[in-house]
Parts: sequence; C-alpha cells; structure tokens
Amino acid sequence: MTHPFVADDYVVPLTFSGPGFRLEPLGPQHNDADHHAWMSSIEHIRATPGFSTRRWPPAEGKSLDENLRDLERHADDFRRRAGFTYTVLDAEDVVVGCVYIYPSRADPSITEVRSWVAANRAELDSVLHETVDSWLAADWPFTDVRYRNRV
Repeated sequence: MTHPFVADDYVVPLTFSGPGFRLEPLGPQHNDADHHAWMSSIEHIRATPGFSTRRWPPAEGKSLDENLRDLERHADDFRRRAGFTYTVLDAEDVVVGCVYIYPSRADPSITEVRSWVAANRAELDSVLHETVDSWLAADWPFTDVRYRNRV
C-alpha cells in the first residue's frame, strides 16, 4: 500500500517568504530565468550538499527546451502533490535558486529536501537552508525530514 506524500486535506503553501527571498511553485513561466540561474552556477551547485552525487545539474548543461520539460515535470508533481519544487526569488523577483521537497525513493516515509542558490548569491545558501528547515518543521506534516546540513 502506498501512502500519499501529504494528506488530501493539507493545504500546500503556494508562497513563503524569508529574509531576502520568496518561494513560489516552480513552473514553465520560470524557464528562462531558471535556466540562466543554474547554467551560470553548475560547479557551485554540484558542490552544494545534496547535489554532489546526483546527475543534475549535468556538467555540460541542458538546452532551454530540455529545462522546460524538467519544469513542466516539477509543476505536474506539484499539482499531483507527489513532490514540491519551489523557485527561489530575490527581492527583485529574480530567480536565484530552487528548493525540492520529495519523498525518498528508498523510504517514502522520509522527506528529502535539497536546495541550491546561484553562485552569485552564495551568501543566501545557509539563510535559505535554515529558514526552509524551520518552515518545514513548523508548517508541514512531515515527521522525518532529511535536509543536508551546510558546512
């Protein structure tokens, strides 16, 4: 028997604000800005806790069309409540990162969280991590959250 990631009656937040950033669901409307943010920061993201052993971001990058397909998949996951990906926007609404909230493939009772920020906004990484970690503990129904600590 599979369990839903979040209960049907849980109201998934559509926005969240922290010091110097705002989250909103990632979608196709963010394609150009999202693509630019991560393509300019591949080495930085791959060095971020939670990304060093993953296939994303690919060292060679991806086309804008390939990125759009990824964003459409994340938006579909959000609609289906299968996982939640938020774009990280700065005070000027520039995309500066992402937060991924998904059930573990190994154990769906575990919530795995990853986040990245663009290299030119590296100072936001620990602030984003601490703020999102507290938000998940206070406002989300998860009992076991794994969000790699920052050094």
